[in-house]
Amino acid sequence: MIIATWNVNSIRSRMEHLLEWLQNFGPDVVLLQELKCQNEQFPAEPIEDLGYNIAVHGQKSYNGVAILSKTPIEDVVRELPGEGDDGSARYIEAVTNNVRVASVYCPNGQDIGTEKFAYKMNFFDRLKIHMESLLTYEEKVVIAGDYNIAPTDDDVYDKVKFRNRLLTSPEERGKYKALINMGYIDIVRAMNPADKVDNTSLFSWWDYRQGSWDQNKGLRIDHLLLSPQAADVADKCGVDRDLRGKQRPSDHTPVWCQI
Repeated sequence: MIIATWNVNSIRSRMEHLLEWLQNFGPDVVLLQELKCQNEQFPAEPIEDLGYNIAVHGQKSYNGVAILSKTPIEDVVRELPGEGDDGSARYIEAVTNNVRVASVYCPNGQDIGTEKFAYKMNFFDRLKIHMESLLTYEEKVVIAGDYNIAPTDDDVYDKVKFRNRLLTSPEERGKYKALINMGYIDIVRAMNPADKVDNTSLFSWWDYRQGSWDQNKGLRIDHLLLSPQAADVADKCGVDRDLRGKQRPSDHTPVWCQI
């Protein structure tokens, strides 16, 4: 069972890439972020024609998350507990093929010290509380998506340039580490120890500006966090870089694992 996560940066703009990838790679479950469309605007039919069931939590022009699965999707949850009237479509969770999966699009934070950064910190606090509750189920859980955090200096192309900046600040890395300390496994890093691999091969995001893709100036900010029960049966993972090199690509590329 292959589970992939991908921030598509507008589902309607990336449909050609998505459909080609689904046909060629054929992941069993796909967790999408940054759809930038409402539920009724989601282009479901061509995806369903490829054999996928779909659950969507959309939002006009911003955010939006979805789950695609070749098996039935059950027990869908379309908000992170504690959101209240927040209105941001950043979380969707469901059970498919006996695995609980969630697509999460964590806030960027804009800049350290701003209200949006405080919102990001609060979002991670709520995410931690919920992810901790999911561990009590003692089942296979995969919480994947765009976390907007590069966990360590090995996850950026220039550790000096990114020291104490947005996406790498001690506050953000502390929030991410708290999820790992609870018992979740960052499966890509677990299978690719920093001292054993070319860490640039694990980047999942490249800025559109300044030739970042051509120079491989990227970051690893898209993650699959697995419960111990899921990690115990994980045997492969990877980053599908080819999609970032296409015409009019998303600035992110898919990351996947097999369990």
